Amino acid sequence: MYSVELKQVDKSYDKEQLVVKDVSVKIEPGEFFVLVGPSGCGKSTLLRMIAGLEEITSGSILIDGKKADHLPPSKRELSMVFQNYALYPHMNVEDNITFGLDVKKMRKKEKKEKCCEIADMLGLTDYLKRKPRHLSGGQRQRVALARAIITNSPICLMDEPLSNLDAKLRAHMRSEIRELQRKLGLTLIYVTHDQVEAMTMGDRIMVLNEGVIQQVGKPIDVYNAPANPFVAKFIGSPPMNVTTGLVDKNSSQVTISEQISFSVDRFTVKDLNSEEVIVGIRPENIRIYEESSNQNLSFEVTIDHVEILGTETLLKFKWNDSVWYAKWYGQWDIRVGQSLTLSLDPDSFCIYDGCTESLMQGPRNIQHQHVREGIV
Repeated sequence: MYSVELKQVDKSYDKEQLVVKDVSVKIEPGEFFVLVGPSGCGKSTLLRMIAGLEEITSGSILIDGKKADHLPPSKRELSMVFQNYALYPHMNVEDNITFGLDVKKMRKKEKKEKCCEIADMLGLTDYLKRKPRHLSGGQRQRVALARAIITNSPICLMDEPLSNLDAKLRAHMRSEIRELQRKLGLTLIYVTHDQVEAMTMGDRIMVLNEGVIQQVGKPIDVYNAPANPFVAKFIGSPPMNVTTGLVDKNSSQVTISEQISFSVDRFTVKDLNSEEVIVGIRPENIRIYEESSNQNLSFEVTIDHVEILGTETLLKFKWNDSVWYAKWYGQWDIRVGQSLTLSLDPDSFCIYDGCTESLMQGPRNIQHQHVREGIV
């Protein structure tokens, strides 16, 4: 198992605009590390620089503690799975899988044994003599995976490998890839724009936007305490609800509408750069108003859209000049156009500085929630 470290890595194609800016991160040996972000944010470019398929403009890349900037892809001891599978159409499955072993001049018998072992692991034994055109999308994906792992490279790079699959097969392949990574002890760097893949597969995730790191951390930590409003709205489905507010530094009160205000910690207030803050709350922390709840945090809305998904119900409504969402467990008999009085949980707020957009105060109920659910 090898580590991969990027130190102040930049990438520019025209020497003016950087597509990757000052990326510094260390990926630990045996870690499943996910690069996630919107299309065009630089995540695939970053992966290709690690692989040696793109030159870096500045900075350095270390593999297993050794500088690898000057090394060609064949010398970096890694394998890669591409988005389009990149299988050879004139070769059968067996030849596609063992293609990477040809350069190692492995004996034919040993090569056959390794191929059968990997094929059995990935359920490809019955397809070894077929050509790629006779395989389904999921089977081709498994062939690409088999070709990557048969070389026993300690590092595996994957560039959106599941994007061409249907939803059911994608869910199956997520767990299959994760189990395979654990079994083989690979250091796996995985690129995706799908936040569900990032949340369910990664030991850690790195959120990118316009070539800049927004946040690095465990998926649950990024979800619970996003570092800025971009991460808050990108990670989570539906996204975090966000609105602006004004803070009174003398009373430590934040006002987000004429009816709603709440107190924040004094240490949060003293570090603010302005009187404006950005307040975020997850859809699942919005509740139907009850007499026992805080009346100062209740508001009335008209429901614009309802989605009943079986295990949960999603509501969409407009409030405070923004589109907001609520997500509740179970099946709720709520109709479009219905008026509801909702309430906010003040312990669930994320408070961001209005100028820097950095997180000043995260949800105060996270620790209690983890203890209650047996996570901590």
